Amino acid sequence: MPRNQIKKRPVDLKQSLYLLHPYNTCLITAKDRNDQINVMAVAWIIPVNIDPPLLAMSIRPERYTYPMIKERGEFIVNLPTFTQARDVLFCGRRSGKKHNKFQSTQYTPQDARKVNVPIINECIAHLECKVKKIIPLQDHDLIIGEILTAYALEGYFNELYDTEKYQPCLHIGKNTFTTCLKETLEPKL
Repeated sequence: MPRNQIKKRPVDLKQSLYLLHPYNTCLITAKDRNDQINVMAVAWIIPVNIDPPLLAMSIRPERYTYPMIKERGEFIVNLPTFTQARDVLFCGRRSGKKHNKFQSTQYTPQDARKVNVPIINECIAHLECKVKKIIPLQDHDLIIGEILTAYALEGYFNELYDTEKYQPCLHIGKNTFTTCLKETLEPKL
């Protein structure tokens, strides 16, 4: 083997998406037409446009929260901290059909500013969204949401997060979470 060649092992295609992790874990709040609310953990969420600000998240249509988002056309992305990993896992592994996640966790619903869905008060930041488009795929659908308003806990975000204060709940796969180092690096070119 040449000196500069590094040996790499194959990864099963079913596990290949974990190579893209860690992802910031988000808690999605939604409400159905009967005003039942639910919290769902989502890690597959990314920004996709700046003006207007759009994000995309991938959700299975059979998830309890999916029809809520589709019916109401709105949802909130709540950003938890690393210390909330247990409650985040609960919201990701337990169905709202059987569990009231606000009663089963330390989370408190609070009125949002622009949409008729509650935020999670204990989360560090919130993005209130309306559905722009839903793109059906094979086992997941891609939900495109327009961010109507966004806000963060005072002192934690000023164009970038203060990593001395905010430790994101990063999902690395399965039931495992991590967070960032407190150091940051801004290389000069």
